[in-house]
Amino acid sequence: MSLSPQQKTAGLLLGVVVTMGAASFAAVPFYSWFCRVTGFGGTTATATQAPDEVLERTIKVRFDASREAGMPWEFRPLQREMELRIGETGLAFYEAYNPTNRAVAGTASYNVTPDAAGGYFAKIACFCFTEQVLAPGERVEMPVTFYVDPEIVNDPDGRYVHQITLSYTFHETALTEEQAALAARPAETDVN
Repeated sequence: MSLSPQQKTAGLLLGVVVTMGAASFAAVPFYSWFCRVTGFGGTTATATQAPDEVLERTIKVRFDASREAGMPWEFRPLQREMELRIGETGLAFYEAYNPTNRAVAGTASYNVTPDAAGGYFAKIACFCFTEQVLAPGERVEMPVTFYVDPEIVNDPDGRYVHQITLSYTFHETALTEEQAALAARPAETDVN
């Protein structure tokens, strides 16, 4: 059985639509992977431990905090900046406060500027790796452990970076049923 020219064209167009749909579906995870690997767009790296090499050269790290429109928390860095040697492990803290009378969940998106530093700024541990839930009136300090990879000094663009800004933006996320149930329970008091 042979296909008519219209059927061939329809089959070809269907194939193009399926291919384009698959490519667009794969684009988001591929772009995310690409940014993590290359530091493109200021995307930071992750690491399990600091490097063995610590250089004498120092770099200034500034800290920035913002909230998505409608996010009810107060959110700020507890230090505005620090200077550390390249390769040295840094520890910084951010503070979040939920002034509402309801539990609020949030996740943090992040990046660094300038973009040339993205692939060399590595986080070992960070509150941004998981969702945060604050009870009504709860205030927490959230740490981030990081370092600047010594390889930055060998990068044609990175070697001229003397200051990096680490920025976080908190976004409200929906509470799960379990989180909402836990938040609705009255706090336990210790009676002795």
